[in-house]
Parts: sequence; C-alpha cells; structure tokens
Amino acid sequence: MTSVLPSRFHAAHEVAASPLLERGLLTVPPRPELCYSVIIPAKDEAENLPATLAALATQVDEQGQPLPLYSYEVIVLANNCRDATAHVVRQLAQAYPQLALHVIERTLPPAEAHVGKARRLLMDEAARRLRSVGRPHGIIASTDADTRVAPTWLASIAAEIAAGADAVGGRIVAEVPTQRNCPVRRYHLRDAAYRLLAAQLEHLIDPDPVDAWPRHHQHFGASFALTVLAYEQVGGLPVVPYLEDEALYQALCGHDLRVRHSPAVRVTTSARHEGRVAVGLSWQLREWAALSEQLREPLVASGPQLTAQWQARRQLRQLWQAVKNDVHSSGAALSPTLHAVGVRIADMLGLTKQMLCQAVVEAVTFGALWQCVQQEQATRQQWAQRWPPVALSCALAELRMLLKQHTPLVGEAQ
Repeated sequence: MTSVLPSRFHAAHEVAASPLLERGLLTVPPRPELCYSVIIPAKDEAENLPATLAALATQVDEQGQPLPLYSYEVIVLANNCRDATAHVVRQLAQAYPQLALHVIERTLPPAEAHVGKARRLLMDEAARRLRSVGRPHGIIASTDADTRVAPTWLASIAAEIAAGADAVGGRIVAEVPTQRNCPVRRYHLRDAAYRLLAAQLEHLIDPDPVDAWPRHHQHFGASFALTVLAYEQVGGLPVVPYLEDEALYQALCGHDLRVRHSPAVRVTTSARHEGRVAVGLSWQLREWAALSEQLREPLVASGPQLTAQWQARRQLRQLWQAVKNDVHSSGAALSPTLHAVGVRIADMLGLTKQMLCQAVVEAVTFGALWQCVQQEQATRQQWAQRWPPVALSCALAELRMLLKQHTPLVGEAQ
C-alpha cells in the first residue's frame, strides 16, 4: 500500500526561472482603474465556462456592493481546443457588458500543451497589464474553468493582501456528488479533516503570524492570487506539465514571501474524475475511487511525525536567525555554541551534522534552507525508517489526541 498524496509528484529539483512575457497577448489596453487581473486557462471548457464567468461577473465588496467597474478584468486562454470554448467566452462578453472579459486563442506545440504553460502565459500577461497601469501591488488572481468563485472572492483576496500577505491560497470545496453515500466523497472529507487538523497543530507548534489559525491547507490554481511584485520576485510561474501551482507555492516559500491560506477566500469546483491535467483533483479522486474498490486506506504522515518535523523546523528557524545575528560565526562555519545546536537539530531531522550546519550558513532565506532539508530527507532512509506512513484513520486519531494535549481548552478543528 503506497501513498497517493500529490506530494509524491512535487518537483524536488529547482525549476529555472524564465523571463517574464514582454510582448502582450492582448491588443486591448487595460483600463487605468485596473486593480485585479483574473486568469483562467481553458481547454475544451465550453460547457463549464458559463457558470464560471457568471460568478466572476457579479463580484461584490465585503459590504455586498458591486466592485467598481473596470477595477478587475478576466482573461481566458483557450488553448488547443476542439470545442467552442472561445466562442462561448465571446458570447458571454456580450451578455456581461459590465465585465472586462477577454479571450486569447492559442494552439501550443505538443511539448507545451499543458496547464503549466497556459497558466504561465496568462500570469505573465496579467503582470504586464497591471504593471503598465502603474500597479506593482496589483493582484493576479487565478481560477479554473470548472470553478465558481464566491461573490466576495476578489474582495476577500484584497483584504488578505492588505493585511500583509504576498499571496493567498483560497479554500477549494468540491461539488457534492449526486450519488448517496459516495465512497470517494468519504475519502475526500476524511482527507480534508486530516489536513485541517494538521494545519491547526502546525499553528500551535510552529506558528506563522501571516498564516495564523484559522487557516486551511490549499494553494492551488483554482483559487490562488499574488501581487505583481511577488510574482516578479520569484521569476514567474514555473513551467511544468502539472502541479504548477504547487511549484509556484514552493518558489514563494523559498523566497520567504508571505502566503496566507485564507478561509474567507472560497470557491466551489467540479468533482469530475476526468480532468484536463495529469495530476490534480480529478486524478486524486480517481485514486481514492481505486482505493475504495480495493478496501484500502490512503497512507499519510503520522501525527508524531508531523509534530517532530514542525518542532525541528521551529528550532531550525531560531538557529538560522541566530546565525545571521551572530558576530562570532564566520562566513563558512558556525560558532561552537550554535554548532552544538545544529548537531542536535540534525539528529532530530535524520540528517548529517555537516550537511545541516553548512546549509544553515549558506542559506540566504529560511525558506530555501527548509527546502534543502526536505530534499535531503527525501534522499536519505533514516527519516522514512523512523517515521513510516500510517493509515489515514490512524493519523486522524493521532492528530485529535495531539490537539487535545496542546489545547485542552480549545477543542478540535472542524
């Protein structure tokens, strides 16, 4: 029994950044009032786009008033389509004259005909357009063609950015299936419960002031936003065939940019099992369906493993910050006192002391240091042998017990 979590597919290697798009894809100039540019990659999505665009056409602020005209636009990239996707968008542009709705048609070569390339083209275009009207803090907001955003989606994103976030991952809820007692739905809900419980425990062990509880666990293309400055700082969206959203999140973390997993930013997405990408929600739903047929459970990280990882991460962050402030540490080595701390943390993480201490000295950001640690753990057997994965039901019980130990008066995550 092996893990079916998408983290198996997260790229361990660094994707080289490429220059951002300089020439525009659109000939229509942006309005001077533009603050948000919403991007949607769409391949054969003529059936789903009407609901998606209807939700975007009726965005309101937090008081329920319509967002100012021309403060936001929507750009759809219809790539390699065999249906009437582009035609449907043009019809909807006439149906919603108050919405600045644009469509771009492209036939990408086979090696580039994937969501990573499509979303990169769109995000580059959004960044270019916001820059052209003098908005480096303007917001690039991504969603999918089978997704319906909440009425306050853009306003809630803007509120999180104003509160200090550089990027925002929104809560993504799948449509409820028509089938009663759907086994895949049960797997999905239990997985969500596991991740929310883990997020609460993470907050208690190694809190992030920008991403405090309540929070969630998602940072995916169906509901993700970031400022133009943050996008430019990481060199744009990595062009990978799938999990491009996860790669962008990792790039942001590697630069110590602030990512908020906001419960206030919500969307509803399709629960279809046949999607447009090799690895995504539809893939995960198929994996859960296969496990259900085999009467097996997903394997996940145990509660004690997560606890150990986050405790070590908190101590490693403190060590890294101390090294940056320590006048007794040279550019090539830790002071004796901090070296002893590094040796202890290396043992906690199952790493060699030489590797960890060198990484601490060389890391420019803590995010880059932590990614280095995780990559090293993935190549070594010690950590995996110490903390083997466990069945999801077991992990849920462990997390609930650990939360009671950490917060006896607060209770469990919902």
